[in-house]
Amino acid sequence: MDIGKAKETIVKFIRESVKEAGCKGAVVGISGGIDSALTAYLCVEALGKENVLGVHLPEINLTPAEDVLDATEVAERLGIEFRTIDISGPLRAFMEAVPESGQDFRHANGNLKARVRMSILYYYANTMQRLVVGTGNKTELLLGYFTKYGDGGVDLEPIGDLYKTEVREMSRVIGVPQGIIEKAPSAGLWAGQTDEADLGITYETVDRFLEMLLEGERPQVAQNTLGMTPQQRDSVLARIHGNLHKRKAPPMPELDELRVSYITV
Repeated sequence: MDIGKAKETIVKFIRESVKEAGCKGAVVGISGGIDSALTAYLCVEALGKENVLGVHLPEINLTPAEDVLDATEVAERLGIEFRTIDISGPLRAFMEAVPESGQDFRHANGNLKARVRMSILYYYANTMQRLVVGTGNKTELLLGYFTKYGDGGVDLEPIGDLYKTEVREMSRVIGVPQGIIEKAPSAGLWAGQTDEADLGITYETVDRFLEMLLEGERPQVAQNTLGMTPQQRDSVLARIHGNLHKRKAPPMPELDELRVSYITV
């Protein structure tokens, strides 16, 4: 990929999307990771720093201090308006209101955190007449590695056609801090969580595997070419098929044939 031209295309996409929506700017959740950092940089180039709000949404006693510092550094480098809001209060209120939430439902509780963050981002977007700009990349979107109506609840996905490895490449070109580029990716939904540990495969390998599948290659051939284990292949395929619903509008029954037409000619 020509990273320079890809960057220009994304910047134009952001600018035109905001204009077409009749909005005044963008709200970006800045986690301290590479995807949100790159997205913030691209939004500033597209819209100007005065039209971008960065919001960092840590959970006290869980979010690493490094993430807070990195998110703050991104905002300071870009010169954008910035908010840091601890989500512990809303989470605690939910846990107190729902008796079952005290049980160890790790994924349900993790998804709740993503949905609380989404709600806060949209609150700012609504009050400021702005769009919520997503930070999901192509790898995550193809695998369904995001929370439905959480970090997947956004108005546009500017880096949604960049594989994770391409996100890293563009981040180097655009000037994202090196420490953020080299940091192990994590959704920060529970202590010690990392993306590659969850996936059981490196982003470099899964990106190439996905690319080969989209080019029409058979999974078995792609697996052998890349030196993947059968378990890794099956895990990736299961994520693709099992999470397909996340990329589609909610299904509904077709009832048009049951309607009686009262129109006469």
